[in-house]
Amino acid sequence: MVSVLIVNAQSLQRLGLRMLLGAAPGLTVAGETASGAEAVRLARALRPDVVLIDAHASGADGLETVRRIAHPAHPSPAPHPAPPSPAPPHPRILVLAPPGHEPHAYAALRAGATGFLSEDATPDELIAAVRDVAAGEAVITPALTQALIDAVRRQDTVRTAGRDVDLDTLTGRERDVLVAVASGWSNAEIASRLSIAPTTVKSHVSHILTKIGARARVQAVAFAYESGLVHPAA
Repeated sequence: MVSVLIVNAQSLQRLGLRMLLGAAPGLTVAGETASGAEAVRLARALRPDVVLIDAHASGADGLETVRRIAHPAHPSPAPHPAPPSPAPPHPRILVLAPPGHEPHAYAALRAGATGFLSEDATPDELIAAVRDVAAGEAVITPALTQALIDAVRRQDTVRTAGRDVDLDTLTGRERDVLVAVASGWSNAEIASRLSIAPTTVKSHVSHILTKIGARARVQAVAFAYESGLVHPAA
């Protein structure tokens, strides 16, 4: 069962999302809130699999909300700590982004969001996106992917993002796959063009994300441009 925390400033929208997701097989709504600060608290207390947050939900502190949920601070150790127990996995964050709101989506991605979906998505698309994000898949619409790529290309400081990862950590094949990912190719297209199996492509993408410290495929796109592996089109 996939548990979802809904973060949305509009009570009617929260009601609609709760009814939609709660009625979907395999999904359950763990909680809901209109507040960014409350979302952080509930994410820690309820440990949902997915946090569904609207781009408008928490106003000016929205990016900080995403950051604090994706990268929770670790409490200071007690004077006589108990034996450590495995830390629960951090919830994955799916952002509902309105059309034309790509700058926020790109910033939320950098803050730790793992997926984006347009607010005009169908109910079936939303349910599928929640399931995919919970399963560890990156979710982003093709149109928003292109918009985010364009946003990266327009960055005046494209190489000043503070990346500690050097391209030398990637193998030659991983670089080929990363260039293909940054070009917007699907796994199937990459497999066909590089003459490798789709499962191999998926493995390469997973290794790339691990090496560059990314949680979502589209973060790899940003890294490809920021590192200079892919250059903005003239």
